[in-house]
Amino acid sequence: MKTLIVEDDFISRKIMKELLAPLGETDIAIDGAEAIQAFRIAHEERRPYDLICMDIMMPNMDGHEALAQIREYEKERGIAAATEAKVIMTTALDDPKNVVEAFYRGGATSYLVKPITRQKLMQEIRSHGLL
Repeated sequence: MKTLIVEDDFISRKIMKELLAPLGETDIAIDGAEAIQAFRIAHEERRPYDLICMDIMMPNMDGHEALAQIREYEKERGIAAATEAKVIMTTALDDPKNVVEAFYRGGATSYLVKPITRQKLMQEIRSHGLL
């Protein structure tokens, strides 16, 4: 499994990397703009990400905007919904506005509230058929 972790906080990034590294190749982006760049490069190299774990609140470009651009990129290239990257939005905010934004407007696959435990993350990954 190839994973992109998009997280501006060093400690959160480190924890996510430790949890996901045993499952395969893991790349890191520190904001939404860097995530879009990594996502496009992966597609150009014909090695797209299977999973993207993306924080919502980040400087420069937040997770909502990055997700919208990722989904637009997939749509422009005719990537079917069944084969698009699975995107788990992560945030410290457990409020309805962010849930609606992530799922209904952004096309997120799922949503996890921090702190993220190994058990919660693995359960979410399994539920999407990635393990």
